Amino acid sequence: MLELILQIFFLIAVILIWFMIAYQLVLTIAGYAHYGASAKEQKNIDTMTFDWPAVSLLIPAHNEEKVIGRTIEAMTAFDYPKEKLEIVIINDGSKDTTAEIVSRYAKQHPNVRLLTIPPGEGGKGKSRALNIGVSKTTSDIIAVYDADNTPDRSSLKYLVAQLLLHPELGAVLGKFRTVNKARNVLTRFINIETLSFQSILQAGRWKLFKVSTIPGTNFVIRRSLLTKLGGWDEEAITEDSELTVRIYMENFRVKYIPYAVTYEQEPETWKVWIRQRTRWVRGNNYVVSKFVKEIPRFKNKFLGFEIFYLLSLYYIFLVAIVASDIFFILGVTNVIIILLPGPYTAVWILAVVLFLLEIFLVLSYDREDTPGNFLLMVLMYITYCQLWIYVVGRALWADIVTKESRTWVKTERFDVAPK
Repeated sequence: MLELILQIFFLIAVILIWFMIAYQLVLTIAGYAHYGASAKEQKNIDTMTFDWPAVSLLIPAHNEEKVIGRTIEAMTAFDYPKEKLEIVIINDGSKDTTAEIVSRYAKQHPNVRLLTIPPGEGGKGKSRALNIGVSKTTSDIIAVYDADNTPDRSSLKYLVAQLLLHPELGAVLGKFRTVNKARNVLTRFINIETLSFQSILQAGRWKLFKVSTIPGTNFVIRRSLLTKLGGWDEEAITEDSELTVRIYMENFRVKYIPYAVTYEQEPETWKVWIRQRTRWVRGNNYVVSKFVKEIPRFKNKFLGFEIFYLLSLYYIFLVAIVASDIFFILGVTNVIIILLPGPYTAVWILAVVLFLLEIFLVLSYDREDTPGNFLLMVLMYITYCQLWIYVVGRALWADIVTKESRTWVKTERFDVAPK
């Protein structure tokens, strides 16, 4: 009986893994098409003339002395009309020299403003800081950047132009690149992961279904919509995905444009990475519990399915990885013998190869399809991907077993050289 159950589970695991691979292949091809269309779109926008609206650019900053100066320099270098852009750095309970650094820049640049959250009220999370920042500004467009970002000069214009051209858009997001990708093996892994996520899940899903997800930085949103939504959910520690779902529930869309680029830091130590990704998964758990009952009420049922699939990615990936590992080990050690007819070893190997080739293809969009990165991808599969088992398990344990309170924890910054 046990052997029969294992055979059935094996078959389900094969189907699940191949469903993910096949769906990802479709998204990869669609993402490739979106990048081609985006290149043409960018050229068209460069020829247009716009009556640029006022923009309030918000940067939550909690102990950001290592990076905030470089970030402000990048923001003040935007080729957006200076008189239409206010740059608000929200000093969220910093105990270092963040406020002093911002004050120096504010004296040099009239459109840079330091907004200090009163003592005792700071350090309560990015969502709260952003809500306070919005309440102290009046522009029709709100832009959000993290405190470690150094965007390209034209990024903000490209983002805002989309809102002007497409009234159905509630928000527009750009691309983020890893500024410290060459620091060590971990940052190289993260670089491959983030490029793949954006080229497949962001670009591909936008091209096919007009669905993409706010990443928390390098995006703009209409103030009118944000007001209607009641701002950011201060209980959410992944405020970006939570806000995305509510935007779609209001029948607006969120568009991904890969030519509005910013550069940001990524964790340089495994300890910081695990803490950050655990926060991401726990934040996703909150969003799932909040919206899972609402998804069937979506007017566009397929859109509801896409949102559900998005929220379930961590768990689908976890099941696929665990099932793949278990059956590979049991098969190699002959603990179980698969009696179901079929070349399952070849199927498993082919799935891994196809997965690697998909990732390698999307790396070519950014000219990072190097032999070294291909070898890193192979290493990632047997190391980095496997660590997600621990991360998701750690998050589920905290939410279900120990029921730890969800608190927003800023990712540790590192000193990095300019890009």
